[in-house]
Amino acid sequence: MDVVEFTPEREQYAWTFGGVDPIMRIAPGTALRLWTEDAFGGRLQSPHDRPSEKLDMREVNPQTGPFYVEGAEPGDTLALHFVELEPARDWAASATIPFFGGLTATDRTALLHEPLPELTWIYQLDREREVVVFEALHGELRLDLPVEPMLGTVGVAPAGREVRTSLVPDVFGGNMDTPEMRAGTTCFLGVNVEGALFSVGDGHYRQGEGESCGTAVEGAMNVTLIVELIKGGAPLWPRIEQDSHYVVVGSSRPLEDAWRASQVGMIDWLHELYGLHRLDAYQLLTQISEAPLANVVDANYSAVTKVAKRLLPPGEAFGGMHRYLKDQAGTL
Repeated sequence: MDVVEFTPEREQYAWTFGGVDPIMRIAPGTALRLWTEDAFGGRLQSPHDRPSEKLDMREVNPQTGPFYVEGAEPGDTLALHFVELEPARDWAASATIPFFGGLTATDRTALLHEPLPELTWIYQLDREREVVVFEALHGELRLDLPVEPMLGTVGVAPAGREVRTSLVPDVFGGNMDTPEMRAGTTCFLGVNVEGALFSVGDGHYRQGEGESCGTAVEGAMNVTLIVELIKGGAPLWPRIEQDSHYVVVGSSRPLEDAWRASQVGMIDWLHELYGLHRLDAYQLLTQISEAPLANVVDANYSAVTKVAKRLLPPGEAFGGMHRYLKDQAGTL
């Protein structure tokens, strides 16, 4: 297996999905060892830093990529298996940002009260104990929280020559902010343009479901992944396969439409896996689905539908690609 290492310079970041020339061409079957910057571009480093003073909102969620996958054509399926996600710094940051987050007014949810105050929390990473340390800004509370690395953004270029900011999740993936995007998972994305043009970034050292205030424990990440290509079979919504679950992510507003998209996406997957009539799949899903939130703060919200494999007959999603890539990961 070819292993390619790449650390972007600041001028090489992508800030959108679509509209960006590829940073590199790779063949299916390639393993990538990448460095990704945090959502703030490394600009928030102290509790005294204020987002309005440090951040350029045109340059948040920097992406490593896009990568051109040889042979990828519209209608194909890109498979990305995340082998390892390792924090690249010994600290990470989170913040409240004016008119951003799930529990504040925004320019679209227009209310008369003032925005929440700008605050920044810095989390120190203890690698030996595998925790990040929460420290209250208005009291003495300190808590050790387990490190659970994930990627907030994984996506391909959209269809129809669209260019979408790296803050947006949609059918192309993007800023889904789901804790399901962790090491050991395989993400399946429908290819919309020649070469797929996928990018990754927005590492979180941990995040609660919903990402309530709009920012997780945002940190730079070392990412090891394997890229594969499946001809045809493109799913409408991003799919994730884990050893224990099948997962579909839907993104829209209002939130119930994101949930509906993920539910219909799972019904379609159950139909493909087992030949179930869609109404039988609907009935089955009603009894076995899990529905954690991903984000309720981004330009589109993201909802997740999960089904535990232990409740289903053995299946071979995408010809057993997840199992194959897991075996390949073991050779790195």
